[in-house]
Amino acid sequence: MPTITVRGDIAEGLQPPDVSTAIWKELQPLIARLPAGYRIEQGGSIEESGKANRALAPLFPIMIALTLITIVVQVRSISMMTMVFATAPLGLIGVIPTLLLFKQPIGINALVGLIALSGILMRNTLILIGQIRHNEKDGLAPFDAVVEATVAVLVMFEVRLGFTLTTSCTLVDPPEASTPRFHVTSPVPAL
Repeated sequence: MPTITVRGDIAEGLQPPDVSTAIWKELQPLIARLPAGYRIEQGGSIEESGKANRALAPLFPIMIALTLITIVVQVRSISMMTMVFATAPLGLIGVIPTLLLFKQPIGINALVGLIALSGILMRNTLILIGQIRHNEKDGLAPFDAVVEATVAVLVMFEVRLGFTLTTSCTLVDPPEASTPRFHVTSPVPAL
């Protein structure tokens, strides 16, 4: 099918998805007047992000189910599993400010980074629960077991801080990652 690809560079300080969205809105009157068989499609980072999101979408329920099953097996309690899983959204506390600071859209890199940070948070919660249980078996009162476990986890926090900061930096797409792109497709003429 004959295709014309239109590419463009963007001004300093603008993000490709923002520019593509603005251009797409401006193209709507033209798209409405196209003859039958002609179409305009978005390309570039919007197209690639859409492909990645469509590929990941069916895996999310499976991933969540496997995560929940793994947590239940580890903690042997539905209430503890709920508590551990409830810490996953706390990753947004790191993701949102990072994206805002670097003026980045929520793309595939941010999504993968958010999943990684959520995993780190759930892992830390599992470690904390394990340490609390260990402290209680050693004879500490529940309150003292929590305090001692928290201190132990905070000491380990210093080691994990570097990893967390590195993960946060992966949320940002490199500036040359993509330029806005549109494809104009026409029907094949009859011979």
